[in-house]
Amino acid sequence: MKKEYDLSKGKRGPVVPMPPEKVRITIRLDRTIVDHFRDQVRKAHRGNYQTLINDALREYIRRPGLAEQVGAEVRSVLREELEKIKANA
Repeated sequence: MKKEYDLSKGKRGPVVPMPPEKVRITIRLDRTIVDHFRDQVRKAHRGNYQTLINDALREYIRRPGLAEQVGAEVRSVLREELEKIKANA
């Protein structure tokens, strides 16, 4: 190791520039969510958990009606069950 280093031509920032389509953000997620995606990477022995989260969000965006469909199914089941309870009361 040298006693002194010449850093006069050094530049601040990452060594590898970030692709322009990527945005760095800070986000807080439940530990169980992060652990799930990290476990997926460990099981596959490759990949990146952040990429998996990004892929999951992209899939959610591609299927915007999925949440509404699930909500409608849940409401339908609840109505049926409530009708059964009213009939038995």
